[in-house]
Amino acid sequence: MWQHRDLIGQLAGREITQRFRGAVLGLAWSLINPLINLAIYTFVFCIIFHAQWSEQGYDGSLAASKSFFALMLFAGLIPFTVFSEIASRAPTLILSVPNYVKKVVFPLEVLPVVVVISTITHSLLSIGILLIGSLVFMHGITSAVFLLPLAYLPLALGCVGLCYFLSSFGMYMRDVSQAIGPIISILSFLTPIFYTPSSLASKIPDRIQWIVYLNPLTMVVQVFRRTVLPGPGFPWLGWSVITAVSIVMAIGGYLWFMKTKNGFADVL
Repeated sequence: MWQHRDLIGQLAGREITQRFRGAVLGLAWSLINPLINLAIYTFVFCIIFHAQWSEQGYDGSLAASKSFFALMLFAGLIPFTVFSEIASRAPTLILSVPNYVKKVVFPLEVLPVVVVISTITHSLLSIGILLIGSLVFMHGITSAVFLLPLAYLPLALGCVGLCYFLSSFGMYMRDVSQAIGPIISILSFLTPIFYTPSSLASKIPDRIQWIVYLNPLTMVVQVFRRTVLPGPGFPWLGWSVITAVSIVMAIGGYLWFMKTKNGFADVL
């Protein structure tokens, strides 16, 4: 990757600028889409179901407010949106650039990295909105916000590894792209975006709680919330574990991709 850093920078820059090229609102869609989802989820859970955010380490009166629930929801949606966008695009990533496959000298392995960089860059706009919301409704921004690069590290590495795997599988099994949508929908409810992990003990049977805890996105979402919103301290132990898992996933995905890419031209 370091050898191709200039190419990655050029492709990522083009990806970022061309994403909404031609749209009237342009880059604003990076903010509009998550804000629309936030408004819908807040209406459903706060207005209809009267949900409250109850978790140890947070002030009780503050946690009871609808604005706090909306911020916690938004903080969980940001990393999950990054994951879902990358996972949705990965199966057709190589299929969409047949000219690159036919050019033997082009390093296909940089494409997943470019997609991850582009997606994470757009998510920073949502982080800005979240910090403004924290300043307005919670009257401050946590000092842990300076650890935001650490929060993004396991997300980026895990998504790179996932993108390597899915882009390779998508070349040989075209059904992968059709299966990703339902899987993402299932994961959206198995990830503690709309609820707290502590609420699992009372609301989910013991025999299926392990599914939620084995979901890597569970800790990623928790790390993001502890980083960008005032509350409990940064979960160093959980972050260390999920970062180690994401490193293994990134290396494994890269090795798999490099082993299988020689056959891409044959199945294209």
